[in-house]
Amino acid sequence: MKIEGSVAVVSGGASGLGEATCRRLLDLGAAAVVAFDANADRGATLESELGHRYHYIQVDVSDLGQVEAAVAQVQETHGAIHFLVNSAAVGVPAKLLGSKGPIPMDVFDTGIKVNLYGPIHMMRSIVPSMANNVPTEDGERGVIINVSSGAAFEGQTGQVTYSASKGALVGLTMPLTRELSTHGIRVMTIAPGAFDTPIYSQVPQQVKDGIIDQCLFPKRMGHAAEFALLIEEILRNPMHNGRTIRLDAGAILSPT
Repeated sequence: MKIEGSVAVVSGGASGLGEATCRRLLDLGAAAVVAFDANADRGATLESELGHRYHYIQVDVSDLGQVEAAVAQVQETHGAIHFLVNSAAVGVPAKLLGSKGPIPMDVFDTGIKVNLYGPIHMMRSIVPSMANNVPTEDGERGVIINVSSGAAFEGQTGQVTYSASKGALVGLTMPLTRELSTHGIRVMTIAPGAFDTPIYSQVPQQVKDGIIDQCLFPKRMGHAAEFALLIEEILRNPMHNGRTIRLDAGAILSPT
């Protein structure tokens, strides 16, 4: 689909991969990019920096009511939503059996509600109107991109919650593609490896160095702008559909 003149919603769009996605879409001429994010301070800062086509709405994606209200606001303001990128996520590291006992279920619930329920809340709120968009010559009405992780395939020790949530996004890609293709909506998933974003800000440097060592080439963490380049390719190229693309410099994560 054409990015120029489109309206995009990006969850987690006030930092990291989501912010980079918003910046790229604005550079490419999107009519409006709306960031759903819980970080109000960062959202306000980006609104001031990026101009009137960037809109921030404070949203906890794990709360269906907040998501529905925000989507209604976007629809009222812009009339349509063409692209959805679900990049909001939390790390929630925890072992099933840790030094203090079994994993607290509130920790597991938090990860699942943000990382899995969040994208579901976003999709179920946006797809009904997306299906009514004016189609392109190919009959295309919209594109959904979910952001998974390499942890969906090689989750490391302590990533029980994170891997479960990200693996679920990979698993739902094909059934959603089969369902939504009848409406002219494509569904894709990206599974990034280690990118230099705020989610890694509290990771010890020795852990990050270990991850970098597992990258075949280039031997570094990814840049958020490189992730945004893949977003652009998927949106523009209608042959991308029903697949998960790994973006990780060929890294295969070790157990720890």
